[in-house]
Amino acid sequence: MKLSQFNFPFSNDMIALHPAKNRDESKLMVVDRKKQKIEHKTFKDILKYFDSGDVFLMNDTKVFPALLSGAKEKTKAEITVFLLRELNPEFRLWDVFVEPARKIRIGNKLYFGENEELVAEVIDNTTSRGRTLRFLFDGPYEEFKGLIQELGKIPLPEQIKNLREKKELLPEDEERYQTIYAKNEGAVIAPAAGLHFSRELLKRSEIKGIDLAFITEHCGLGNFRKIDVEDLSKHKTDSEEVIITQEAADIVNNARAKGGKICVVGASTLRGAEMVVGVDRRLKPYKGWTNKFIYPPYDFRLADALVTNFHEPQSSMFMMTCAFGGFELVQQAYQEAIAKKYKFLAYGDAMLII
Repeated sequence: MKLSQFNFPFSNDMIALHPAKNRDESKLMVVDRKKQKIEHKTFKDILKYFDSGDVFLMNDTKVFPALLSGAKEKTKAEITVFLLRELNPEFRLWDVFVEPARKIRIGNKLYFGENEELVAEVIDNTTSRGRTLRFLFDGPYEEFKGLIQELGKIPLPEQIKNLREKKELLPEDEERYQTIYAKNEGAVIAPAAGLHFSRELLKRSEIKGIDLAFITEHCGLGNFRKIDVEDLSKHKTDSEEVIITQEAADIVNNARAKGGKICVVGASTLRGAEMVVGVDRRLKPYKGWTNKFIYPPYDFRLADALVTNFHEPQSSMFMMTCAFGGFELVQQAYQEAIAKKYKFLAYGDAMLII
């Protein structure tokens, strides 16, 4: 399939700028592949579609405060650094994006904090915007990470922040741009489908006998990187770290053996799981990286159902949704979502494909 086939009318007023008042009260569109039917519900209704012995497979990655605001040496020009990936904890090396990139050269020093508590040196230019920084910090590693936590901010997507009347983080973002089960720090993008699950909803699922299993996939900026090739077979995605424990694999495989359904929560979870599921449809433990790019047609081996948000046109997440739900049916669902004023992106509404 071609990039141009995944286009649809999209405007800023379709983007949710704030989360729903309660996590589980956003809209839920239910897309039934077998019946070729679309229903409109509230997210808390999701448990009606699952029974005892089924599994929600979720991504327990945790968004860390990856945005640092600082100044360049001598000129004191304002610099924003987006921490992408820790390369070497011992030497404090990080892959980062820097804005404005044109002002930064190898050897430049950057200062962060009102009292310049943190200093970094640019040691490599990897892409037109990317850099490698070495933080000049000799104290204990825990103290260094504590400074990152103190000085950094949650990297709310620019589409949301820039469309708000005040282009800044709000108190609600600290809590709501994070799943309630976030555990393993490393993501710069929240696994948005999981944002809809409240503690009450998870408790109700437990009472109903629905099991929870967690994998970790640290969501990166590749989810938002523009695809610029018409032939999708030529697109290369960024790698993301994936950790699937034996415990998670056992929960999924035992449920499958007993006839339970596996509902995967989020595109990142689906991509990570599909990376290591075998032809026998069994999930395997794994620790490594994936740059798997899923678009139609694709033979899914693990998931019986998928929870996802509404995505931008021509995005990799939209393509994965089309691959899972069926290209024509998902296209129809999106047209209906637009007509019924569903909200898009991280703080938006949800879709359940069964």
